[in-house]
Amino acid sequence: MPHAPEVDPRFNEFVLLQAQNAGLFLGQIPNPATGEKTVNLRAAKSVIDSLGMLRVKTAGNLTETEAKLLEMALKNLLPLYNTALDESE
Repeated sequence: MPHAPEVDPRFNEFVLLQAQNAGLFLGQIPNPATGEKTVNLRAAKSVIDSLGMLRVKTAGNLTETEAKLLEMALKNLLPLYNTALDESE
């Protein structure tokens, strides 16, 4: 019988925090310190790449909800990153 993944609320909080950080770096969220929106593609790519690595390394060990949250974060962030990258060229 396969082992069912255990729910860990810290995982969802971590993914949401990282997605929020990526949104900040992509200029989607104002910087709380300055109130200004700025773009830092290098930092955004680092966060997005880390979420992608997390997806690979946790495959088969997430609950359905956790896996969907991670996929949705990447699905939303990647087009924003690609658009910001195109606009920077």
